Amino acid sequence: QLNLGSCFLPAACSLGELASDYHFEYTDCDVLGSRWRVAIPNKPETCTGLPDPVKGTHCTFSCNEGEFLDMRTQECQKCVAGTYSLGTGVAFDEWDTLPIGFVTFQDISNGCSTWIPKGDYIASNTDECTSTLSYAVSLKKPGSVAFQYFYPDNHMFFEFYVQNDQCQSTDSQRRWMKISESDWDYHFVQLNSGNNVLYWRTTGFSLAANTAKPVLLKNIAISGVSYTSECFHCKPGTYSDKPGAARCVPCPANSYSNKGATACQPCEADKYSGTGSGTCLQRPPCTTTDYFYTHTPCDSSGQTQLMYKWIEPKICSESVEGAVQLPASGEMMACPPCNPGFFSNNTSTCEPCPHGFYSNGTECSECPAGMEPVVGFEYKWWNKMPSNMRSSMFVSYWGLVVTGWEVAGDYIYTTPSNQDSDYMMLTLTVPGYSINCLRFVFMSLQGQSEWSNIVESWSGSMGKQSYSYLIKSNNTVSFTWGFQRTGIFSTKNEYSSDYAKIYSVHLTNVIGGVASECRQCALAAVGSESACVPCPPGHYMLNGTGVCKSCPSNTIIRPEQAIGKQACIPCGPNTYSNEGRSACMSDCTLALHHKGEMLNYDFFPLANVTSFQSSPRFTSKGLQYFHHFNVALCGAENRALASCVENVTESKRDVKGDICQSTVVPSEVRGQSVVSSQPFNIGDTLIGECYHGFEISIKHTYPTGSCGFIRCKLFILRKTTQACKNGRSASIRLRCDPTVTLKNHVSLPSNCSEGTCDGCSFHFLWRSQYACPLCSERNYKEIVSACIQGIQRTTYVWQQPLRCTGGVSLPPQKISACVTLDFWLKFGVSIGTVAALLLITISCYFWKRTRKLQYKYSRLMMTAGDKECELPAADSCAIMEGEDAEDDLIYLSKKSFFTKIKSFSRERTSDGFDSVPLKSSAAQEMEMN
Repeated sequence: QLNLGSCFLPAACSLGELASDYHFEYTDCDVLGSRWRVAIPNKPETCTGLPDPVKGTHCTFSCNEGEFLDMRTQECQKCVAGTYSLGTGVAFDEWDTLPIGFVTFQDISNGCSTWIPKGDYIASNTDECTSTLSYAVSLKKPGSVAFQYFYPDNHMFFEFYVQNDQCQSTDSQRRWMKISESDWDYHFVQLNSGNNVLYWRTTGFSLAANTAKPVLLKNIAISGVSYTSECFHCKPGTYSDKPGAARCVPCPANSYSNKGATACQPCEADKYSGTGSGTCLQRPPCTTTDYFYTHTPCDSSGQTQLMYKWIEPKICSESVEGAVQLPASGEMMACPPCNPGFFSNNTSTCEPCPHGFYSNGTECSECPAGMEPVVGFEYKWWNKMPSNMRSSMFVSYWGLVVTGWEVAGDYIYTTPSNQDSDYMMLTLTVPGYSINCLRFVFMSLQGQSEWSNIVESWSGSMGKQSYSYLIKSNNTVSFTWGFQRTGIFSTKNEYSSDYAKIYSVHLTNVIGGVASECRQCALAAVGSESACVPCPPGHYMLNGTGVCKSCPSNTIIRPEQAIGKQACIPCGPNTYSNEGRSACMSDCTLALHHKGEMLNYDFFPLANVTSFQSSPRFTSKGLQYFHHFNVALCGAENRALASCVENVTESKRDVKGDICQSTVVPSEVRGQSVVSSQPFNIGDTLIGECYHGFEISIKHTYPTGSCGFIRCKLFILRKTTQACKNGRSASIRLRCDPTVTLKNHVSLPSNCSEGTCDGCSFHFLWRSQYACPLCSERNYKEIVSACIQGIQRTTYVWQQPLRCTGGVSLPPQKISACVTLDFWLKFGVSIGTVAALLLITISCYFWKRTRKLQYKYSRLMMTAGDKECELPAADSCAIMEGEDAEDDLIYLSKKSFFTKIKSFSRERTSDGFDSVPLKSSAAQEMEMN
């Protein structure tokens, strides 16, 4: 419903002044798709006499491209020349100001920049802030949005997504835009009918001091709207010469046009313009920076000439006062020799040597027996651009042109350009590799030798140096060298004297390459296409022969030198070589002798890829980020490796190794998903596992001796890079800690919270119960209980503190029969009683025997009275008949202890006197004596 009450007032509306007094609009569609056309005043003054509402076209009605809906007749009309129309869409190609409907804002407001219109495009922020550009549109039917963008810097996160009526965003995997390679990229997204809000969002993230390059947007077109009631004028620098145009055509170089032009006008002779320009600029006087030198191709006589050429497109003028003239061509000189692997066929061209031949650039020679050609490409003479190289230069004002790098005999160099911000690119395409390496020698004087996110980048002035890069895939690869004098757009040539030179490029093991030398190899042939067969895995070649020898056990082959026994590198302590002798491995187990005992370790619970991260870090703008690490500690050769992915762009660069690092921005800052960027490999080669008695003294060189035992384990891994002369190394120390229940309790050094202090040596402490040795019988003890009711129990418990894990289990409780104490007491008393009785019996027996011996002695003494002082010889020791009764009554005067006892126990007679036996005369005589 439309409120028309404001129109019923005294002023009058004239039909003849329709364009100035009022215009027509449609009401909202009802459930049947119907709507009404009504008149709306153009001015806030009141008026009367407006046309009555009439029934409008159906809501599904639309016009084609190049047409607009005439609201007076409600019919589609073609746009006139000089204008254009998308039909059911809108377009934004002029950015002098922010178009109506666009909104820009910052997530962080303190000192942050935002999207800024720049005329032909709009530029994003360049600081460490998040800036968003949005546009809301209501589509009557399914449509689309298309735009062009330039995204040159991976230090800037750039995403585009759409939210519908339910505030649901597009797929998070497709929202991240890919890096622009050289020119403006085109992006297209389908839109659903209904309300759609389009978002372009950027976040700067640069840990270095350099400012990130902005993202540029232009030519935003949205289709799916119900209609357009007017045609748009062609912007300056474009034109449409026929009615019904859907697009405007850019003006060619050296011409211009004004807004709404039907044709382009040529510039005056002393002026110039680029493609799609709305004005012509005055040609400046030519200077020495407006031309460059090059060499002509060799002629049939082997001669070349130094030539000078103007920079294309030429914008300077030679006729202006003070302008320099193009120098004359130089003298003819001899051509440089052919590059290695090529030969001269007495013409102006160099031909490659046949298969199995090699050359140093003069003539081809066949490799001797037992050797094979080292195929590749080596470019060190630059009289002509190689056929697999292409030079180009992207100029923001002119587009893509062909001039960028030029040959100069001994080197190839970057030519001057019209603008310091131009990109000069040199591309080398290689069909494929076996085992491969790229090496080139270059020099840069100022400028920035980088493009997008390639392998390495250099900036500033530097001398002649060499760089090598190892390629690990055998696919077709393109290498691009990019040079830019400055990243700031400017029409002034302040840095025109900056340049970069490449002296030589050497690629090894290229499929379809040429040979500059031969090398020793195995003599056995494998086929007609091969000159020889390399040694089998794990073998090296004796120098000067074709004989292959096997490397000793637990050694690996040096890939860059498979000749001589020195090619066999011993594996570090407690590691072993794989089957192909290409790498040292650790099977996550270990057996050590320690103080006469065997200690066994099992690190398999720690073998899976483990992730951990550093403490939070902050950029100068307060943006929070973490260093995220992934570790594949040990295991078989085909185990899963640690992987670090860059998910900022669609390239999804994936770095794999034993340990890698990436920079992570939390999801609360970046929207719906965690952002990972700048991944790199820290270690991909296991050097050794060392064991020490106390704290670890971490080694960064290849271990050569045994390390002894400790309670912790050290994994040393290395990755060689240009930034670290000795390569990156990562030392992972395992410490036995039974109190830790988590598998990934990894901590970083307190004085180097990022895991490294110099960017090359990384240190990690991994505390885990699985770093303890396996439990064995020595780790538990038995406890024996008392004997209760004839049953005794033996229980096994772990010794404390427990410093082991896994291994053997505690034996079950053991139950055995036993005898109680009261039984032994009774048994002892019985044995004692029997022993006492036996002792008494034996005492009585010997006492009686003693009595008899005393009596015999007395008899002997009595018979000795006939001779004084002389004892008679004993005639017999026998006892006479009748002596027993007498002997029983004889007592010695000196009574024994038992005799005294017996005397006390004698019985008295009835008269009260004791009965005493009489002594014989012999006894009396003996007593007297």
